[in-house]
Amino acid sequence: QVQLVESGGGLVQPGGSLRLSCAVSGSLFSFLAMAWYRQAPGKQRELVAAITSAGTTNYADSVKGRHTISRDNAKNTVSLQMNSLKPEDTAVYYCYTKIATRSHWGQGTQVTVSS
Repeated sequence: QVQLVESGGGLVQPGGSLRLSCAVSGSLFSFLAMAWYRQAPGKQRELVAAITSAGTTNYADSVKGRHTISRDNAKNTVSLQMNSLKPEDTAVYYCYTKIATRSHWGQGTQVTVSS
């Protein structure tokens, strides 16, 4: 059983930065592809960024050039550095991985971008 625990959300002004972290339990982390999703009120959950076990990344067009996903296999963590935040980045952000056919989600962390 793997557990994902997010941290780092909060309230930030437009143009500001936040760094989200996700701690992953267990010994499989270095083999796992990881991702960050977000869900805004009244909208579907959407992929923000993903990183493979080899470190290859991909991003939603809406965050390219502003957000950076990274991983630290020694610490079993995946992070999302969010810069130049916009009000439309406001959402609950979730850490995600999939092992075999089973999806694993964190509990989510709220990010609010507002002046």
